[in-house]
Amino acid sequence: MVEILFHYADRALKKCPDQGKIQVMEQHFQDMVPVIVDYCLLLQRKDLLFSQMYDKLSENSVAKGVFLECLEPYILSDKLVGITPQVMKDLIVHFQDKKLMENVEALIVHMDITSLDIQQVVLMCWENRLYDAMIYVYNRGMNEFISPMEKLFKVIAPPLNAGKTLTDEQVVMGNKLLVYISCCLAGRAYPLGDIPEDLVPLVKNQVFEFLIRLHSAEASLEEEIYPYVRTLLHFDTREFLNVLALTFEDFKNDKQAVEYQQRIVDILLKVMVENSDFTPSQVGCLFTFLARQLAKPDNTLFVNRTLFDQVLEFLCSPDDDSRHSERQQVLLELLQAGGIVQFEESRLIRMAEKAEFYQICEFMYEREHQYDKIIDCYLRDPLREEEVFNYIHNILSIPGHSAEEKQSVWQKAMDHIEELVSLKPSKAAELVATHFSEQIETVIKKLQNQVLLFKFLQSLLDPREGVHVNQELLQISPCITELFIELLCQFNPNQVIETLQVLECYRLEETIQIAQRYQLHEVTAYLLEKKGDIHGAFLIMLKRLQSKLQEITQQDENTKEDSSLKEVEETTVETIALCQRNSHNLNQQQREALWFPLLEAMMAPQKLSSSAAPHLHSEALKSLTMQVLNSMAAFIALPSILQRILQDPVYGKGKLGEIQGLILGMLDTFNYEQTLLETTTSLLNQDLHWSLCHLRASVTRGLNPKQDYCSICLQQYKRRQEMADEIIVFSCGHLYHSFCLQNKECTIEIEGQTRWTCYKCSSSNKVGKLSENSSEIKKGRITPSQVKISPSCLPSKGDPAVKKATSEPVLDPQQIQAFDQLCRLYRGSSRLALLTELSQNRSSESYRPFSGSQSGPAFNSIFQNENFQLQLIPPPVTED
Repeated sequence: MVEILFHYADRALKKCPDQGKIQVMEQHFQDMVPVIVDYCLLLQRKDLLFSQMYDKLSENSVAKGVFLECLEPYILSDKLVGITPQVMKDLIVHFQDKKLMENVEALIVHMDITSLDIQQVVLMCWENRLYDAMIYVYNRGMNEFISPMEKLFKVIAPPLNAGKTLTDEQVVMGNKLLVYISCCLAGRAYPLGDIPEDLVPLVKNQVFEFLIRLHSAEASLEEEIYPYVRTLLHFDTREFLNVLALTFEDFKNDKQAVEYQQRIVDILLKVMVENSDFTPSQVGCLFTFLARQLAKPDNTLFVNRTLFDQVLEFLCSPDDDSRHSERQQVLLELLQAGGIVQFEESRLIRMAEKAEFYQICEFMYEREHQYDKIIDCYLRDPLREEEVFNYIHNILSIPGHSAEEKQSVWQKAMDHIEELVSLKPSKAAELVATHFSEQIETVIKKLQNQVLLFKFLQSLLDPREGVHVNQELLQISPCITELFIELLCQFNPNQVIETLQVLECYRLEETIQIAQRYQLHEVTAYLLEKKGDIHGAFLIMLKRLQSKLQEITQQDENTKEDSSLKEVEETTVETIALCQRNSHNLNQQQREALWFPLLEAMMAPQKLSSSAAPHLHSEALKSLTMQVLNSMAAFIALPSILQRILQDPVYGKGKLGEIQGLILGMLDTFNYEQTLLETTTSLLNQDLHWSLCHLRASVTRGLNPKQDYCSICLQQYKRRQEMADEIIVFSCGHLYHSFCLQNKECTIEIEGQTRWTCYKCSSSNKVGKLSENSSEIKKGRITPSQVKISPSCLPSKGDPAVKKATSEPVLDPQQIQAFDQLCRLYRGSSRLALLTELSQNRSSESYRPFSGSQSGPAFNSIFQNENFQLQLIPPPVTED
């Protein structure tokens, strides 16, 4: 195998292309060299790999580089640990030249340290910021665990002590330092593996002794005491204390470690409490850490209780408004970690209230089950005041609270009901409706402020507000709803009608009185219409319209406001809609009592203005008058409208020219509708003509038999039979002898005439098919087949076979009823009825386009039927 490998290596070097791109050479060696490395390792001949093979491949620089890169995956997977110093040096130089320093660091921490030039590697790692590799070389190569920490401290300590912001690189170094300290104190090697067991106690002691040094090795006169602890606290207080907490977990049975633990706690207190350059959050982290340690059952630490009092005063200082939420959160974490036992509770509550630490007060009241006082904490805290609704809901709904506690919470909520409603009316309404729907009247009495009462009732009663309240479970009396309507009339009169449309529980008479009291005419008209007093509602709208018309008639050209004209248009549209909604349910006289006063009111301003001096808004009024005429033409006959206009005393004295525009507009409408009707009639006639032509063509078409033999006896009909039997051909193509059909009872007696039915088409369900065919023949849906029958062969009425066929049961009553209902469902107006009515209307001299508004037979017109649909579609394409 060794000889084969040598031959393979020689061949790889000889076959290498001498010319061309460098990429071609690299690809050649990437295909050949990994095979050499792989087989040398399989043969366990590292000596051969790093001596003769490496020397042979080093003759070509490209092959040498590929060889060194091939070693990387074996080193990272720990399959190749020992490497000769020369190869290791070349490997590091190669990756350094290619600027793959991260790869170098990953390789170093997996190598046997004896193959490295430690001085060279340490210098290279520090220059290229390979801190993991540097620590690994110090630890494994020299059993030195303190020097890496000193190097890292020298970089991050000066800017931290000067109060400067660290760079990203310095932050990375600080984080690595914390992790390294944590690994050393836990007995783990950094970044991989474990420290040898015989060195673990020594390393822990060295690290602790280093951290609690009073001064650094090259300390200046200005250096403060305990520089390493101070630096780590400034860098990341919480993470450094977490490292210590994890370390203390392993010191339970170690007497010396317990002494270190007490010593470092005293140093932490001395550094942080006696200095003012730490934030409240950092101080709070320290005392939270201490509280957790003191709360442990096997605790051996001692901390002076007065220090906790000092921290409490420091965090609750009322003179310092900065970092308010931060100081409160720190104190809360301290209490939750077990620090509550270090304080006098009454003093703690007083100081928290004075400092406005309402979350601290809530924590203390929760311990004492004083839930009602917690409501005050929420209402006083501007950051959490809206959470009071969820808190009250939870206390009242979640099991586990006594009836007395729930009652105290509800009583406190009732005492602050105005504050709750002003805070969020929808939440307050939902809270009342969910838990105390029977005490709504009590809540209303407590709400003295009318605006708050209006907001509360709106959230409670108006479903459009989005409040999740089950209106069916609420026992709302009409008085409460009417109180809300009255408040709505005061504060938001434009929304009264829309709100009344969604409200349910109110009395019409009382609500009408409220609307009249606040002079809301549209609301009064709406309620009167809902009550059924259509004429009363119309009179109110008409009176309002007349007042608006009077306002605009008094305007002159100097008036530039168009708001009055807009109000006239809106009022006119509302009045027209009122008349249209109710005209269907009124007789002719009642309709005229609505529409004619409206028309007269619209025409009154035009009577006052002459043609020589037209009014400012005359064109707009004419347009509105035409709108009224077009709307009323659907309910009032055109002659009646013209007669009423001509009977007016103003127009009866020769002033008909003033309404010429109105009459011409009505006539234009009449001409348009007449043209539309004529076009519709023409389309219907064409459709009917086309249908009848095709129906006649299909009926008179000759029949083509499918076969030349009888479908019953299978005898050819062309052969001469002994008996003269006639042949019957059906439209389906089947052919029979009449005698064969008689034997199969395929005859039906209808109105004294014999009708034949196809035996094959009705044989699957003979009784049902025969009955259906008979009913369809009666309706004219089946085209009779061409039959040639001699008189001698006609079956007599008394024939038993015929009687048997006709006397058999056809459909039961339920089937007949269902079939008739189906027919009625899909039955439309017949074409004959349409043409008859159209011809009558065209020939009649008293033809009117507005026949729907006339009494008598016109009311029963096909065109007035709501199911009448004019289907103007092209005729279907039929096959020849």
